[in-house]
Amino acid sequence: MSQPSATVKSIPANAENRYEVTRKDLPLSCPMPGMALWNSHPKVYLPIVDDGGESTCPYCGAHYVLSD
Repeated sequence: MSQPSATVKSIPANAENRYEVTRKDLPLSCPMPGMALWNSHPKVYLPIVDDGGESTCPYCGAHYVLSD
């Protein structure tokens, strides 16, 4: 029996000010891999584990919070 193919959820870049991420999203970058890149800034990697579980993108101001 074949399994249905997994669908990838597209996340609009720069659409929210706060994103909850998990350890499986590490290393953390903004924009994240599932985000549309055509209307965003250059990819930047953000430290989050050593910064108390939170980080803010210097380009767009998106705030990332580690939830686990």
